[in-house]
Amino acid sequence: MDLGIAGRTALITGGDSGIGWSTASELLREGATVVLTDRDPEKLRAAAHELDAPPDRLHAFPADLTRPSDIEQLHRSAAGAVGAVDTLVHCAGVTGAQGKFHEIDDEGWVSTLDVDLLAPVRVTRAFLDDLRASGRGRVVFVASEDAVQPYDDELPYCAAKAGVLALAKGLSRSYAGQGLLVNTVSPAFIRTPMTDAMMDRRAEELGVTRDEAIRSFLEEERPFLELKRRGTPEEVAAVIAFLCSDRASFVTGSNYRVDGGSVATL
Repeated sequence: MDLGIAGRTALITGGDSGIGWSTASELLREGATVVLTDRDPEKLRAAAHELDAPPDRLHAFPADLTRPSDIEQLHRSAAGAVGAVDTLVHCAGVTGAQGKFHEIDDEGWVSTLDVDLLAPVRVTRAFLDDLRASGRGRVVFVASEDAVQPYDDELPYCAAKAGVLALAKGLSRSYAGQGLLVNTVSPAFIRTPMTDAMMDRRAEELGVTRDEAIRSFLEEERPFLELKRRGTPEEVAAVIAFLCSDRASFVTGSNYRVDGGSVATL
């Protein structure tokens, strides 16, 4: 199926691995030009090399999205390389401070919100004029099942992702008249470096292998994840690609769950 992505120019944050990298791969395959960004220059360079795309269709610029000056430089670099972007896919994020509510101090909250909520605000603000000018702009934020089904050991992350849903809904109302469509995708327990690290910590705490840690996590912590496995980044990227495409021309302000059934409510 031709998604109508060919000719688009997309900025993808959090692009050195996981969902961001797989989304870049999917959009490149569909004919888009991609600007990839992440914080670590070496990892970003390796990720771009692995994508093996023509040099005129893939550009990689490192940026720390907690620093407004880095985002300004990212915008200048992207503009110099590809002109105005018409698509933003924001995948960058961290698990952040974990523990029960009474165990997390202000710094834990602030540092998590800075990456998981304020970073998408900053990036969208910096590229908003480009996205509006195209008349066919797309923004997709990666949220989480945690936004609507919060877990009590990672409340800063849950609150940040709930904020992302509200941000997307508000933006969708502000700019739909200019052709800018804004949506979210909410994954659950996807096979990424972030969940790998979570499962490695669990495995060490329980004295088991990572695979055993994953099985016990599914049984004890995600009982409604009906498919009983971790999702893949490619499965999330496929939904993101749809939302970036002309096929999603009547979709805005929506949240697409890619969660294997993990969210227990409607």
